Amino acid sequence: MDTKPIQQEILMEVNRLPFHFQKRVLEFARALRFTLNEGTPGRDLLRFAGVISPEEGELMKRAIEDACERVDANEW
Repeated sequence: MDTKPIQQEILMEVNRLPFHFQKRVLEFARALRFTLNEGTPGRDLLRFAGVISPEEGELMKRAIEDACERVDANEW
């Protein structure tokens, strides 16, 4: 598959954008690249089932909720 036409079209469009939008496009492209990781199948993780106690799980859940459930409107 020849990706040159797509790359040229993307570059042409990005070149028309103001610099601050070009930076956002770059950040978005980099973020997309990290979504390509396939990860580990669930069946390979089953050996870890029950390793964390319910109390430790609750602590982790609270830490995630406190630190990760915030929306940053300027992130993208």
